[in-house]
Amino acid sequence: MPHSYGYRARTRDMFKRGFKEHGPIKMSTYLVNYRIGDIVDIKANAAQQKGMPHKFYHGRTGIVYNVTPRAVGVIVNKVVGNRYIEKRVNIRVEHIRHSKCRQEFLERVKRNHDAHVEARAKGERVNLKRQPVLPRAAHTVSIKDNAPQTMTPVPYETTI
Repeated sequence: MPHSYGYRARTRDMFKRGFKEHGPIKMSTYLVNYRIGDIVDIKANAAQQKGMPHKFYHGRTGIVYNVTPRAVGVIVNKVVGNRYIEKRVNIRVEHIRHSKCRQEFLERVKRNHDAHVEARAKGERVNLKRQPVLPRAAHTVSIKDNAPQTMTPVPYETTI
């Protein structure tokens, strides 16, 4: 039997609600403020079919360019052929949430600023660049008071 090519085709798992997340949408969803320039993640909520984005945009991240009472306009980059096209989609607030992709960066900026101010007050220089995690230092394992042990698998036994 041929499969369908509808607007919501092959979205059985994509649009399903999470475990213990069924039921009406929480009021806190509607109380979140969105401003132009905010970075948001698009995640369709199947409890509200109005203003639901197309399945292509589910899981994408975009930038808010327009805010209305019940919805926001989001700019999403879409790969078409060998180029990016800037798509503008209008999505209700139930289907978006603030992205945490810049949260670590903003915390690092604040941490670096505080370290810079503190170092400047002391009159010294501080390195604010991220350093890669180095390999662990070499060490020797002593067998004094630490005898080697031979490990053997436990035989499988059935208890019927």
